[in-house]
Amino acid sequence: MKTPVVIIHADQPAETVQIVRDLHPDLELHSCETFEALPGAIAQTGAEVVYSIRFDPVAPYPREALVENRQIKWLSVGGSGTDHIGNWDPAQVTVTNSAGSAGDMMAEYTIAAMLSFSLDLRGFHKAQQNHQWLSQARVRPIQGATLLIIGLGQTGRATARRAKAMGMHVLGVRARPAATPDVDEVHGTEALHDLYPRADYILVCVPLLPSTRGLIDAGAFARMKPGAVLIDVSRGGVCDEAALITALEAGPLAGAALDVFVTEPLPENSPFWSMQNVILTPHCSSVYDGWYRRTARMFAENLLRYRRGAPLHNVVDPARGY
Repeated sequence: MKTPVVIIHADQPAETVQIVRDLHPDLELHSCETFEALPGAIAQTGAEVVYSIRFDPVAPYPREALVENRQIKWLSVGGSGTDHIGNWDPAQVTVTNSAGSAGDMMAEYTIAAMLSFSLDLRGFHKAQQNHQWLSQARVRPIQGATLLIIGLGQTGRATARRAKAMGMHVLGVRARPAATPDVDEVHGTEALHDLYPRADYILVCVPLLPSTRGLIDAGAFARMKPGAVLIDVSRGGVCDEAALITALEAGPLAGAALDVFVTEPLPENSPFWSMQNVILTPHCSSVYDGWYRRTARMFAENLLRYRRGAPLHNVVDPARGY
Protein backbone atom coordinates (compact mmCIF):
# COMPACT_ATOMS: atom_id res chain seq x y z
CA MET A 1 0.00 0.00 0.00
CA LYS A 2 1.29 3.48 -0.89
CA THR A 3 2.48 5.76 1.91
CA PRO A 4 2.21 9.26 0.41
CA VAL A 5 3.10 12.43 2.29
CA VAL A 6 -0.10 14.44 2.75
CA ILE A 7 -0.77 18.12 3.46
CA ILE A 8 -4.04 19.32 4.99
CA HIS A 9 -4.51 22.89 3.77
CA ALA A 10 -7.19 24.67 5.80
CA ASP A 11 -7.54 27.64 8.13
CA GLN A 12 -8.44 25.30 11.01
CA PRO A 13 -6.80 22.00 10.06
CA ALA A 14 -6.60 20.24 13.44
CA GLU A 15 -9.92 18.38 13.27
CA THR A 16 -9.37 17.33 9.66
CA VAL A 17 -5.86 16.11 10.48
CA GLN A 18 -7.25 14.00 13.31
CA ILE A 19 -10.00 12.46 11.15
CA VAL A 20 -7.44 11.51 8.50
CA ARG A 21 -4.98 10.23 11.09
CA ASP A 22 -7.64 7.98 12.65
CA LEU A 23 -7.96 6.12 9.33
CA HIS A 24 -4.30 6.44 8.29
CA PRO A 25 -2.17 6.28 11.46
CA ASP A 26 0.94 5.30 9.48
CA LEU A 27 0.99 8.30 7.14
CA GLU A 28 3.09 11.44 7.41
CA LEU A 29 0.58 14.27 7.72
CA HIS A 30 1.35 17.99 7.63
CA SER A 31 -0.89 21.03 7.93
CA CYS A 32 -0.73 24.47 6.34
CA GLU A 33 -2.98 27.34 7.43
CA THR A 34 -2.32 30.06 4.83
CA PHE A 35 -2.31 30.40 1.06
CA GLU A 36 1.07 32.12 1.10
CA ALA A 37 2.84 29.31 2.95
CA LEU A 38 1.55 26.41 0.86
CA PRO A 39 4.16 26.43 -1.94
CA GLY A 40 6.95 26.30 0.63
CA ALA A 41 5.22 23.57 2.61
CA ILE A 42 4.88 21.43 -0.52
CA ALA A 43 8.54 21.87 -1.39
CA GLN A 44 9.72 21.25 2.17
CA THR A 45 7.66 18.15 2.87
CA GLY A 46 7.78 16.51 -0.54
CA ALA A 47 4.01 16.00 -0.39
CA GLU A 48 2.26 14.36 -3.33
CA VAL A 49 -1.28 14.68 -1.96
CA VAL A 50 -2.98 17.88 -0.79
CA TYR A 51 -6.43 18.31 0.68
CA SER A 52 -7.26 21.99 0.23
CA ILE A 53 -10.12 24.28 1.23
CA ARG A 54 -10.48 27.75 -0.24
CA PHE A 55 -10.98 29.52 3.08
CA ASP A 56 -9.94 33.07 2.14
CA PRO A 57 -12.06 34.76 -0.57
CA VAL A 58 -9.64 37.69 -0.86
CA ALA A 59 -6.09 36.30 -0.90
CA PRO A 60 -4.85 34.78 -4.19
CA TYR A 61 -5.34 31.02 -4.20
CA PRO A 62 -2.02 29.14 -4.77
CA ARG A 63 -3.23 27.15 -7.79
CA GLU A 64 0.19 27.03 -9.49
CA ALA A 65 1.72 25.21 -6.54
CA LEU A 66 -1.04 22.62 -6.71
CA VAL A 67 -1.79 21.95 -10.37
CA GLU A 68 1.35 23.13 -12.14
CA ASN A 69 3.75 21.36 -9.81
CA ARG A 70 4.70 17.89 -11.02
CA GLN A 71 5.31 16.86 -7.42
CA ILE A 72 1.57 16.92 -6.65
CA LYS A 73 -0.23 13.84 -7.94
CA TRP A 74 -3.62 14.37 -6.32
CA LEU A 75 -5.43 17.51 -5.21
CA SER A 76 -8.56 16.90 -3.17
CA VAL A 77 -10.78 19.98 -3.03
CA GLY A 78 -12.78 20.40 0.16
CA GLY A 79 -15.79 21.76 -1.71
CA SER A 80 -17.65 21.18 -4.96
CA GLY A 81 -16.45 24.11 -7.09
CA THR A 82 -13.08 24.08 -8.87
CA ASP A 83 -13.26 27.41 -10.72
CA HIS A 84 -10.59 28.85 -8.37
CA ILE A 85 -8.16 26.25 -9.73
CA GLY A 86 -8.61 27.19 -13.37
CA ASN A 87 -7.48 24.63 -15.91
CA TRP A 88 -5.15 21.70 -15.28
CA ASP A 89 -3.70 18.69 -17.06
CA PRO A 90 -5.48 15.55 -15.77
CA ALA A 91 -2.58 13.45 -17.02
CA GLN A 92 -0.32 15.30 -14.58
CA VAL A 93 -2.55 15.81 -11.54
CA THR A 94 -5.85 14.27 -10.49
CA VAL A 95 -8.35 16.69 -8.98
CA THR A 96 -11.29 15.47 -6.94
CA ASN A 97 -13.98 17.45 -5.17
CA SER A 98 -16.36 16.91 -2.27
CA ALA A 99 -19.55 16.85 -4.33
CA GLY A 100 -22.40 15.49 -2.25
CA SER A 101 -21.17 16.88 1.05
CA ALA A 102 -23.49 19.89 0.91
CA GLY A 103 -26.15 19.06 -1.68
CA ASP A 104 -28.85 18.40 0.92
CA MET A 105 -28.07 21.63 2.79
CA MET A 106 -28.16 23.70 -0.39
CA ALA A 107 -31.47 22.06 -1.31
CA GLU A 108 -32.89 23.12 2.05
CA TYR A 109 -31.62 26.65 1.44
CA THR A 110 -33.46 26.64 -1.89
CA ILE A 111 -36.73 25.38 -0.41
CA ALA A 112 -36.48 27.97 2.38
CA ALA A 113 -35.88 30.75 -0.15
CA MET A 114 -38.93 29.74 -2.19
CA LEU A 115 -41.11 29.61 0.93
CA SER A 116 -39.79 32.95 2.13
CA PHE A 117 -41.07 34.58 -1.04
CA SER A 118 -44.29 32.59 -1.38
CA LEU A 119 -45.24 33.34 2.24
CA ASP A 120 -43.88 36.91 2.09
CA LEU A 121 -42.01 36.38 5.34
CA ARG A 122 -39.93 39.51 4.78
CA GLY A 123 -43.10 41.57 4.38
CA PHE A 124 -44.60 40.14 7.55
CA HIS A 125 -41.38 40.81 9.43
CA LYS A 126 -41.43 44.44 8.30
CA ALA A 127 -45.08 44.75 9.37
CA GLN A 128 -44.21 43.23 12.75
CA GLN A 129 -41.45 45.79 13.28
CA ASN A 130 -43.99 48.54 12.51
CA HIS A 131 -46.62 46.97 14.81
CA GLN A 132 -48.87 46.71 11.76
CA TRP A 133 -51.67 44.12 11.56
CA LEU A 134 -52.20 43.12 7.91
CA SER A 135 -55.85 42.10 8.01
CA GLN A 136 -56.02 41.50 4.23
CA ALA A 137 -52.77 39.53 4.02
CA ARG A 138 -52.59 36.39 1.89
CA VAL A 139 -49.99 33.67 1.46
CA ARG A 140 -49.55 31.44 -1.57
CA PRO A 141 -48.38 27.85 -1.86
CA ILE A 142 -45.43 26.50 -3.75
CA GLN A 143 -47.50 23.35 -4.36
CA GLY A 144 -48.43 23.37 -8.02
CA ALA A 145 -45.75 25.92 -8.92
CA THR A 146 -43.03 25.17 -11.47
CA LEU A 147 -39.36 25.01 -10.50
CA LEU A 148 -36.67 25.19 -13.19
CA ILE A 149 -33.36 23.72 -12.03
CA ILE A 150 -30.36 24.77 -14.11
CA GLY A 151 -27.77 22.10 -13.30
CA LEU A 152 -28.81 18.63 -12.17
CA GLY A 153 -25.78 17.75 -10.08
CA GLN A 154 -25.95 16.76 -6.42
CA THR A 155 -27.63 20.02 -5.38
CA GLY A 156 -30.08 20.04 -8.27
CA ARG A 157 -31.17 16.45 -7.69
CA ALA A 158 -31.48 16.94 -3.91
CA THR A 159 -33.67 19.99 -4.55
CA ALA A 160 -35.79 18.09 -7.08
CA ARG A 161 -36.55 15.40 -4.47
CA ARG A 162 -37.80 17.97 -2.00
CA ALA A 163 -39.69 20.00 -4.58
CA LYS A 164 -41.58 16.95 -5.87
CA ALA A 165 -42.44 15.96 -2.29
CA MET A 166 -44.01 19.41 -1.90
CA GLY A 167 -46.10 19.01 -5.04
CA MET A 168 -44.08 21.15 -7.44
CA HIS A 169 -43.63 20.57 -11.17
CA VAL A 170 -39.89 20.26 -11.82
CA LEU A 171 -38.05 21.14 -15.01
CA GLY A 172 -34.35 20.39 -15.28
CA VAL A 173 -31.48 21.38 -17.52
CA ARG A 174 -28.19 19.54 -17.79
CA ALA A 175 -25.33 19.41 -20.27
CA ARG A 176 -26.13 15.84 -21.20
CA PRO A 177 -29.91 15.38 -20.92
CA ALA A 178 -31.01 12.08 -19.42
CA ALA A 179 -34.00 10.92 -17.41
CA THR A 180 -33.50 12.02 -13.81
CA PRO A 181 -35.48 10.93 -10.74
CA ASP A 182 -37.98 13.53 -9.45
CA VAL A 183 -37.57 15.71 -12.55
CA ASP A 184 -40.63 15.84 -14.78
CA GLU A 185 -38.76 17.08 -17.85
CA VAL A 186 -35.02 17.12 -18.60
CA HIS A 187 -33.65 19.33 -21.36
CA GLY A 188 -30.35 20.57 -22.70
CA THR A 189 -29.22 24.16 -22.20
CA GLU A 190 -30.43 25.05 -25.68
CA ALA A 191 -34.00 24.71 -24.37
CA LEU A 192 -33.62 27.42 -21.70
CA HIS A 193 -35.13 30.04 -24.01
CA ASP A 194 -38.41 28.12 -23.98
CA LEU A 195 -38.26 27.03 -20.34
CA TYR A 196 -37.84 30.44 -18.69
CA PRO A 197 -41.44 31.59 -19.37
CA ARG A 198 -42.78 28.44 -17.70
CA ALA A 199 -40.93 28.75 -14.39
CA ASP A 200 -42.20 30.36 -11.18
CA TYR A 201 -38.87 29.67 -9.47
CA ILE A 202 -35.46 29.27 -11.08
CA LEU A 203 -32.55 27.61 -9.29
CA VAL A 204 -29.07 28.19 -10.68
CA CYS A 205 -26.58 25.54 -9.50
CA VAL A 206 -24.12 24.98 -12.34
CA PRO A 207 -20.32 25.26 -12.03
CA LEU A 208 -18.58 28.36 -13.35
CA LEU A 209 -17.04 27.43 -16.70
CA PRO A 210 -16.36 29.34 -19.91
CA SER A 211 -19.63 27.86 -21.19
CA THR A 212 -21.65 29.01 -18.15
CA ARG A 213 -20.09 32.41 -17.49
CA GLY A 214 -22.85 34.95 -18.15
CA LEU A 215 -25.31 32.15 -18.92
CA ILE A 216 -28.13 34.01 -17.17
CA ASP A 217 -27.96 37.29 -19.08
CA ALA A 218 -30.31 40.12 -20.07
CA GLY A 219 -31.89 37.95 -22.76
CA ALA A 220 -32.59 35.22 -20.20
CA PHE A 221 -34.20 37.65 -17.75
CA ALA A 222 -36.35 39.09 -20.53
CA ARG A 223 -37.80 35.62 -21.14
CA MET A 224 -38.67 34.94 -17.50
CA LYS A 225 -42.24 34.93 -16.25
CA PRO A 226 -43.42 38.14 -14.53
CA GLY A 227 -43.25 37.51 -10.79
CA ALA A 228 -40.63 34.76 -11.03
CA VAL A 229 -38.03 34.29 -8.30
CA LEU A 230 -34.35 33.50 -8.97
CA ILE A 231 -32.21 31.51 -6.53
CA ASP A 232 -28.48 31.48 -7.24
CA VAL A 233 -26.18 29.09 -5.36
CA SER A 234 -23.77 28.49 -8.24
CA ARG A 235 -20.77 30.82 -8.54
CA GLY A 236 -20.47 34.53 -9.08
CA GLY A 237 -20.30 35.14 -12.81
CA VAL A 238 -22.93 32.67 -13.97
CA CYS A 239 -25.55 35.40 -13.61
CA ASP A 240 -24.92 38.78 -15.24
CA GLU A 241 -25.24 41.00 -12.15
CA ALA A 242 -26.01 44.22 -14.03
CA ALA A 243 -28.81 42.51 -15.94
CA LEU A 244 -30.06 40.90 -12.72
CA ILE A 245 -30.28 44.28 -10.99
CA THR A 246 -32.31 45.64 -13.89
CA ALA A 247 -34.63 42.61 -13.82
CA LEU A 248 -35.18 43.09 -10.07
CA GLU A 249 -35.83 46.82 -10.36
CA ALA A 250 -37.92 46.91 -13.52
CA GLY A 251 -39.15 43.35 -13.89
CA PRO A 252 -39.85 40.64 -14.62
CA LEU A 253 -38.36 39.20 -11.42
CA ALA A 254 -40.31 39.55 -8.18
CA GLY A 255 -37.25 38.69 -6.15
CA ALA A 256 -34.02 36.76 -5.79
CA ALA A 257 -32.11 34.80 -3.17
CA LEU A 258 -28.41 35.30 -3.85
CA ASP A 259 -25.64 33.37 -2.14
CA VAL A 260 -22.85 34.03 -4.68
CA PHE A 261 -21.42 37.16 -6.26
CA VAL A 262 -18.74 38.15 -8.75
CA THR A 263 -16.81 39.98 -6.02
CA GLU A 264 -16.77 38.44 -2.54
CA PRO A 265 -17.06 39.84 0.05
CA LEU A 266 -19.77 41.90 -1.63
CA PRO A 267 -18.63 45.54 -1.95
CA GLU A 268 -20.35 48.04 0.34
CA ASN A 269 -21.61 50.04 -2.63
CA SER A 270 -23.37 47.09 -4.28
CA PRO A 271 -27.06 47.84 -5.03
CA PHE A 272 -27.96 44.36 -3.75
CA TRP A 273 -27.52 45.46 -0.13
CA SER A 274 -30.49 47.81 -0.18
CA MET A 275 -32.86 45.91 -2.49
CA GLN A 276 -36.00 44.96 -0.58
CA ASN A 277 -36.77 42.05 -2.91
CA VAL A 278 -33.40 40.35 -2.43
CA ILE A 279 -32.33 37.79 0.17
CA LEU A 280 -28.57 38.17 0.42
CA THR A 281 -26.36 35.57 2.10
CA PRO A 282 -22.52 35.46 2.28
CA HIS A 283 -21.77 32.35 0.18
CA CYS A 284 -22.85 30.11 3.04
CA SER A 285 -25.60 27.91 1.58
CA SER A 286 -23.24 24.92 1.74
CA VAL A 287 -21.75 25.68 5.17
CA TYR A 288 -23.29 23.92 8.14
CA ASP A 289 -22.18 22.42 11.45
CA GLY A 290 -20.37 19.21 10.59
CA TRP A 291 -19.49 20.18 7.00
CA TYR A 292 -15.75 20.14 7.72
CA ARG A 293 -16.00 16.71 9.32
CA ARG A 294 -18.02 15.26 6.46
CA THR A 295 -15.64 16.48 3.77
CA ALA A 296 -12.66 15.32 5.85
CA ARG A 297 -14.13 11.82 6.09
CA MET A 298 -14.79 11.80 2.34
CA PHE A 299 -11.14 12.65 1.76
CA ALA A 300 -9.89 10.06 4.27
CA GLU A 301 -11.97 7.34 2.62
CA ASN A 302 -10.83 8.40 -0.84
CA LEU A 303 -7.26 8.32 0.43
CA LEU A 304 -7.71 4.62 1.16
CA ARG A 305 -8.54 4.11 -2.52
CA TYR A 306 -5.55 6.19 -3.58
CA ARG A 307 -3.23 4.11 -1.44
CA ARG A 308 -4.61 0.88 -2.87
CA GLY A 309 -4.37 2.12 -6.44
CA ALA A 310 -8.15 1.98 -6.82
CA PRO A 311 -10.15 4.55 -8.85
CA LEU A 312 -10.89 7.70 -6.87
CA HIS A 313 -14.38 9.01 -6.26
CA ASN A 314 -15.47 12.47 -7.48
CA VAL A 315 -12.72 12.92 -10.08
CA VAL A 316 -13.28 16.28 -11.81
CA ASP A 317 -13.04 16.70 -15.57
CA PRO A 318 -11.49 20.18 -16.08
CA ALA A 319 -13.51 20.67 -19.27
CA ARG A 320 -16.83 19.99 -17.53
CA GLY A 321 -16.04 21.39 -14.07
CA TYR A 322 -17.40 18.31 -12.29
